[in-house]
Amino acid sequence: MNKGIDKIDYDKLIEKALKHVVIDALKIVEKQGLPGDNHFYITFRTDHPQTEIDDFLKEQYPHEMTIVLQNQFENLQVEDDGFSVVLRFNRVPYRLSIPFDAITFFSDPSERMGLNFESEIDSTPQKKTSKKQAEVISIDSFRKKNA
Repeated sequence: MNKGIDKIDYDKLIEKALKHVVIDALKIVEKQGLPGDNHFYITFRTDHPQTEIDDFLKEQYPHEMTIVLQNQFENLQVEDDGFSVVLRFNRVPYRLSIPFDAITFFSDPSERMGLNFESEIDSTPQKKTSKKQAEVISIDSFRKKNA
């Protein structure tokens, strides 16, 4: 008998599905450019092993960086595991290759849409918020008292 998983990790399934929203949006832009007022803010881990950026940028952003895809970007290429794009910093073009696993935030402010993602390389453990137990309130406190 095959040993299966102990439980379904719905958080990972949802995150995977939401990453496909990012991938599909980038594929649309790759084929036709940005429609209307759409533009993207993409935050990613520069210290992810598959992230490829120039040393100049890596020194300025050793852990995380946010880029904007709006008016001035070139050669957007979307692959199965990530995308690459040429952006200008101080008028100098730099090619960035970003794996989808490195993305921690994606938004399109024109649509008021934003997605946060867990980073697979976070060195600090995520703090779990404890769920507050339900407080029982007596209905008597809402009844009118006879004078």
